[in-house]
Amino acid sequence: MPTPTKGPRLGGSPAHERLMLANLATALFQHGRITTTETKARRLRPLAEQLITKAKRGDLHARRRVLGVVKDKDVVYALFDQIAPRYANRNGGYTRIVKTGPRKGDAAPMAIIELVEELAVAAPAPEKTAKKAAAKKAAQQDKVEALAPEETPVGSGAADQDAEAPVSASGETAEARQDSDEANENKA
Repeated sequence: MPTPTKGPRLGGSPAHERLMLANLATALFQHGRITTTETKARRLRPLAEQLITKAKRGDLHARRRVLGVVKDKDVVYALFDQIAPRYANRNGGYTRIVKTGPRKGDAAPMAIIELVEELAVAAPAPEKTAKKAAAKKAAQQDKVEALAPEETPVGSGAADQDAEAPVSASGETAEARQDSDEANENKA
C-alpha cells in the first residue's frame, strides 16, 4: 500500500488534488511532455506510470479504469493505441523528470516531465518455437511442391511453343508489330 503524502495536499482538498493530477496526466499523454513544478511532477509520475501499465494490458477493464481518471476519450485512445505499445518490453520507468530553473514570478522550482522515447523491439523467439516454425514452413513447402504440375522435358515440342512469342499470320511477332506501330506514329 502506498504511503500517504505528508504535509499539505496539492490544491487543498483530496478531490481537488485528484482532479489536478488527472488533468496533468491528460496533458502529459496528449503532448508527451509538460512543464510544471517539481512537486507536481513528482506526484504525477506514479499516477502516469500506473495508467501506462494499465494501458499495456489493453483489456476492457483496464480501459474503464483509465477512463475513470482521464476523462478525454481521445487521449485514452492515444494512450492505448500509440503510447502503451511503445513500452511493450519495458517494465516501468516510462517517464523522466528534468529539473529546470526557478519560476520567474515566485521562484518555485520547475521541472519538465516527459514520456521516455522507446520503440518496442520484438522479443527473440525461443528455440523450440523457432524449430517448430521452421518445420511447419518445410512441410508447407513440401505440399506446394507436391501440388505443382510436372515440367515437360526440354526436347519436347510443347515447352518450346510456350517459350516462343506468338507469331501473326504475316510472320511478325507482337513486339515487332508494336515497334513498327510506334515508328509509324512518330513519323506522323
